[in-house]
Amino acid sequence: MNVITIESEVFKRLMQKLDAIQDRLIEVEHQSFSDKWVSNTEFVGMLKISKRTAQNYRDKGLIRFSQIGKQVYYRMSDVCCKLPLN
Repeated sequence: MNVITIESEVFKRLMQKLDAIQDRLIEVEHQSFSDKWVSNTEFVGMLKISKRTAQNYRDKGLIRFSQIGKQVYYRMSDVCCKLPLN
C-alpha cells in the first residue's frame, strides 16, 4: 500500500472542490428528475396500473398531466410524490 501525503491547505481545497461537485450533482439530479416527463404508456407501466385507472386518476384530479393532441404526459415529480398508494 502506498501512502501519499499532501499539505493541509491543499487537502482543504480538494475537499471544498469535492463538496462543490457533490452539491452540483445533487442539484442536477433533482432538476433532471423533476423536469422529466413520461408518456401515459410509461406511466401505467411504472405504476403497474391499467390505462383506465390512469384515466380515473386524471378525471378525479389525483394526478396533474399535460396533453398534446391525444398524447398524455406526466411530470415525474407529480408521479412520485402526489399519487395515493393502493
